[in-house]
Amino acid sequence: MVAQLENPALNSTCSSLYPVEGLVQVFTCSHRSFFTNVMAQALRIAGQGTPVLVVQFLKGGINQGHQHPTRLGQHLDWIRCDLPRYIDTPQLGETENQSLCQLWQHTQQVVLEGKYSLVVLDELSLAINFGLIALEEVLALLDQRPSHVDIILTGPEMPQPLLDVADQITQVRRSDRP
Repeated sequence: MVAQLENPALNSTCSSLYPVEGLVQVFTCSHRSFFTNVMAQALRIAGQGTPVLVVQFLKGGINQGHQHPTRLGQHLDWIRCDLPRYIDTPQLGETENQSLCQLWQHTQQVVLEGKYSLVVLDELSLAINFGLIALEEVLALLDQRPSHVDIILTGPEMPQPLLDVADQITQVRRSDRP
């Protein structure tokens, strides 16, 4: 039965009449246990055939680095720093700082190339607040990204300039309900 179904050809002239603008979304919370919500969104979008990149700036421990992305399905790449530990302090060793800088440079490059339609920058606010990534560089990246690229920024205590440029802000909070 599936072989009998026809897919109508897309009219390429219509797609240029209605350009899709990428959004900047912020997910913030006072605690750090809401990444599953963002990851569910990334998996759902990747499952629909859209290329997605998830970048975790402060996670390590699996010797991954941007050279060895974990691929979840056909359309979701997941990268972390090539570090033996989780970053929880602004004081980094030279190797750790170099690994984080390489990951940030790689992230900027692929965003500007437009390779991915959705890019999740996990715990970016912590990296900025630790002084590991410059806020000005993040704002420049958001401004210069291709118009079709959606960006999701996550982390607690999101800097106000990022909230100011966000199209959507989701604040996750704990409920006292049983």
